[in-house]
Amino acid sequence: MRRLSVSLLTGILLGTTPFASAVRADWFFGLIGSSEEPPAPRPDAVSYAVEIITPDDAFAAVLQSASNLYRLRQQPPQNGEGLARRASADLPRLVDALWAEGFYDASARATIDGHVIQMGGAGLDAAAVAADADINRRVAQVRLDVHLGEVYHIGAIKIVDARTGELVDDPRLTRPYILRLASGDPARANAIRDMVARLTDALRQESYPLAKVELAEAVVRHPEEVVDLLVKLDRGRKAGFGEVTITGTRNLDPDVVRSFIYIEPGDPYSPDKIAAMRKSMGQIEAIGSTRILESDHLDANGNLPITAQVDERKQYAVSAAAQYSTIDGPSARAEWVDRNIFGGGERLRLDGTIGYAQQATYDAVKDTNWFDPNRMMGRLNANFIKPALSGSRFDYLADVTLAREVTISYQAEYFNVSQYIRYRFDETLSVQGGWEFERGNSQDSFGKTNYFLSGPVAAMRYDTTDNALDPHRGVRVLASGGAYTSFFGSSLDLYQGKAQASAYYSIDEESRYIVAGRIGLGASGGANLFDIPDNRRFFAGGGGSVRGYAWRSLSPLGVNGEPTGGLSLFEASVEARVKITDEIGVVPFIDAGQAYATAFPDFQQDLRYGVGLGLRYYTGFGPIRLDVAVPLARLPGEAVWALYIGIGQAF
Repeated sequence: MRRLSVSLLTGILLGTTPFASAVRADWFFGLIGSSEEPPAPRPDAVSYAVEIITPDDAFAAVLQSASNLYRLRQQPPQNGEGLARRASADLPRLVDALWAEGFYDASARATIDGHVIQMGGAGLDAAAVAADADINRRVAQVRLDVHLGEVYHIGAIKIVDARTGELVDDPRLTRPYILRLASGDPARANAIRDMVARLTDALRQESYPLAKVELAEAVVRHPEEVVDLLVKLDRGRKAGFGEVTITGTRNLDPDVVRSFIYIEPGDPYSPDKIAAMRKSMGQIEAIGSTRILESDHLDANGNLPITAQVDERKQYAVSAAAQYSTIDGPSARAEWVDRNIFGGGERLRLDGTIGYAQQATYDAVKDTNWFDPNRMMGRLNANFIKPALSGSRFDYLADVTLAREVTISYQAEYFNVSQYIRYRFDETLSVQGGWEFERGNSQDSFGKTNYFLSGPVAAMRYDTTDNALDPHRGVRVLASGGAYTSFFGSSLDLYQGKAQASAYYSIDEESRYIVAGRIGLGASGGANLFDIPDNRRFFAGGGGSVRGYAWRSLSPLGVNGEPTGGLSLFEASVEARVKITDEIGVVPFIDAGQAYATAFPDFQQDLRYGVGLGLRYYTGFGPIRLDVAVPLARLPGEAVWALYIGIGQAF
């Protein structure tokens, strides 16, 4: 049995040696070399070609990363001694890299033009002389021969308290899913490092913010080919959060930032709360990035002070986007944003969208030429948010919209104004209430309707997802409703509500396999269907609803077979999001939906289904989406398939 020094073996196991990462290998049948040609012979350096010979090509990248000969092959040394010393220095580096992979009997040797260099430097002088003879004549041939030996396995794992030296018998720390390492497993450095990291995380989850875990000792028993581990836990003191300090604000009021941090001094410390802080502060559009700094000591009250360091974004931004569907037609959008109008994080967004209805068959649109102005549709919107009123969790929101809609069953123009007060309970839950006005007209095959709506509105948002455009985990619930009655000046009595819930589950830790599901509901009351303007009725179909069908095409049908819209709505979708590479993914999906003539979905009318396959190209700002969908029960005149292109996931 040989006891290896803590500084060497423990350094390898904890990743403090320079060989912890790997690069891509170029190898063939055990011969690992360069895909680049070596430098040509020259008078001022020893040009050389290097090949690493190993019985197992699986470790090619590890060995290449550890080898200075390989990484510096385009920078030849000035003389033979330099090349020989570079080769000699590589040998312990290669052995250390293989120890990290569990090969504790590994050995290596180098040869330069057939002259062998052993571990410890034996043969170095003769190899240097041979390399000097190559200067300006030919490329020196360097080989690194590696012997792996057998993979060693984990023996005993002993976890002790660093202060008392006693064995830790805490099931919250020694559960298999925390350790994920047991006697008999290969003694690979990555697995041991990951175990130590999980133990540290488990202690921090128990409100020990200054907890430390160290691999105190690793003993290699060569006869048995095992490695025994002694791990020491230093919990430190249990603590809560201390004072939160905001830094980095230049033009933004720090009280606004503080209102989006939902911890108070004395609250139990939690890493999850730290992550939630980053997410919630990111809701302030004036902030570009955040960094949470935890103190390395507790304050006088035994709590951990926190510093929230923010970086402000540029005040103004302009963007443009476009999307296309073979059924719904093309559309383009432009946007201008002021992220911090008065220094309190006030955000004003102006955006406009223009599109052309690919399908429009109702009576008001009869032109069959390649371009029909009646099929043009658009939307102008101004949206304002004043966050953190007087430093509180209350926000003021205002929205003004002028829009024109064109579908296969109606045309509508309207002007809408709404104002809300929102209250944020925490980073996941908010509610808002306000008032909405809308004046407009809609036209379908039954005629034209002028209307005015006025009434109180409310909404709720609950969101635990980890990414707005590409969620991997969590739940998102959105619900809203309004009461527009003649008492408030409306031209009709209308009560309407809608809700959508989506959930995301990552099957693996790297989120390469994700299952996503969505369900949507809508309900109306107080007015007959044909008294409600078309744009306020419920329809299904289109991107974000039931792909494969035209936008707002699924509903009860009129006497002429055109969709009339409904009083209620049901929608559902399921997707499997599979990453093939880091940039490319495929998404098989199925959507279902229908609008109903009853106040609540009664499912008397058949659901319509769309199935398809999507392609995703993942970028730094979100996935670019391409979906091909097929309607399973086509409507008269419906296309056989539909193509959708956009940014972000479908839901």
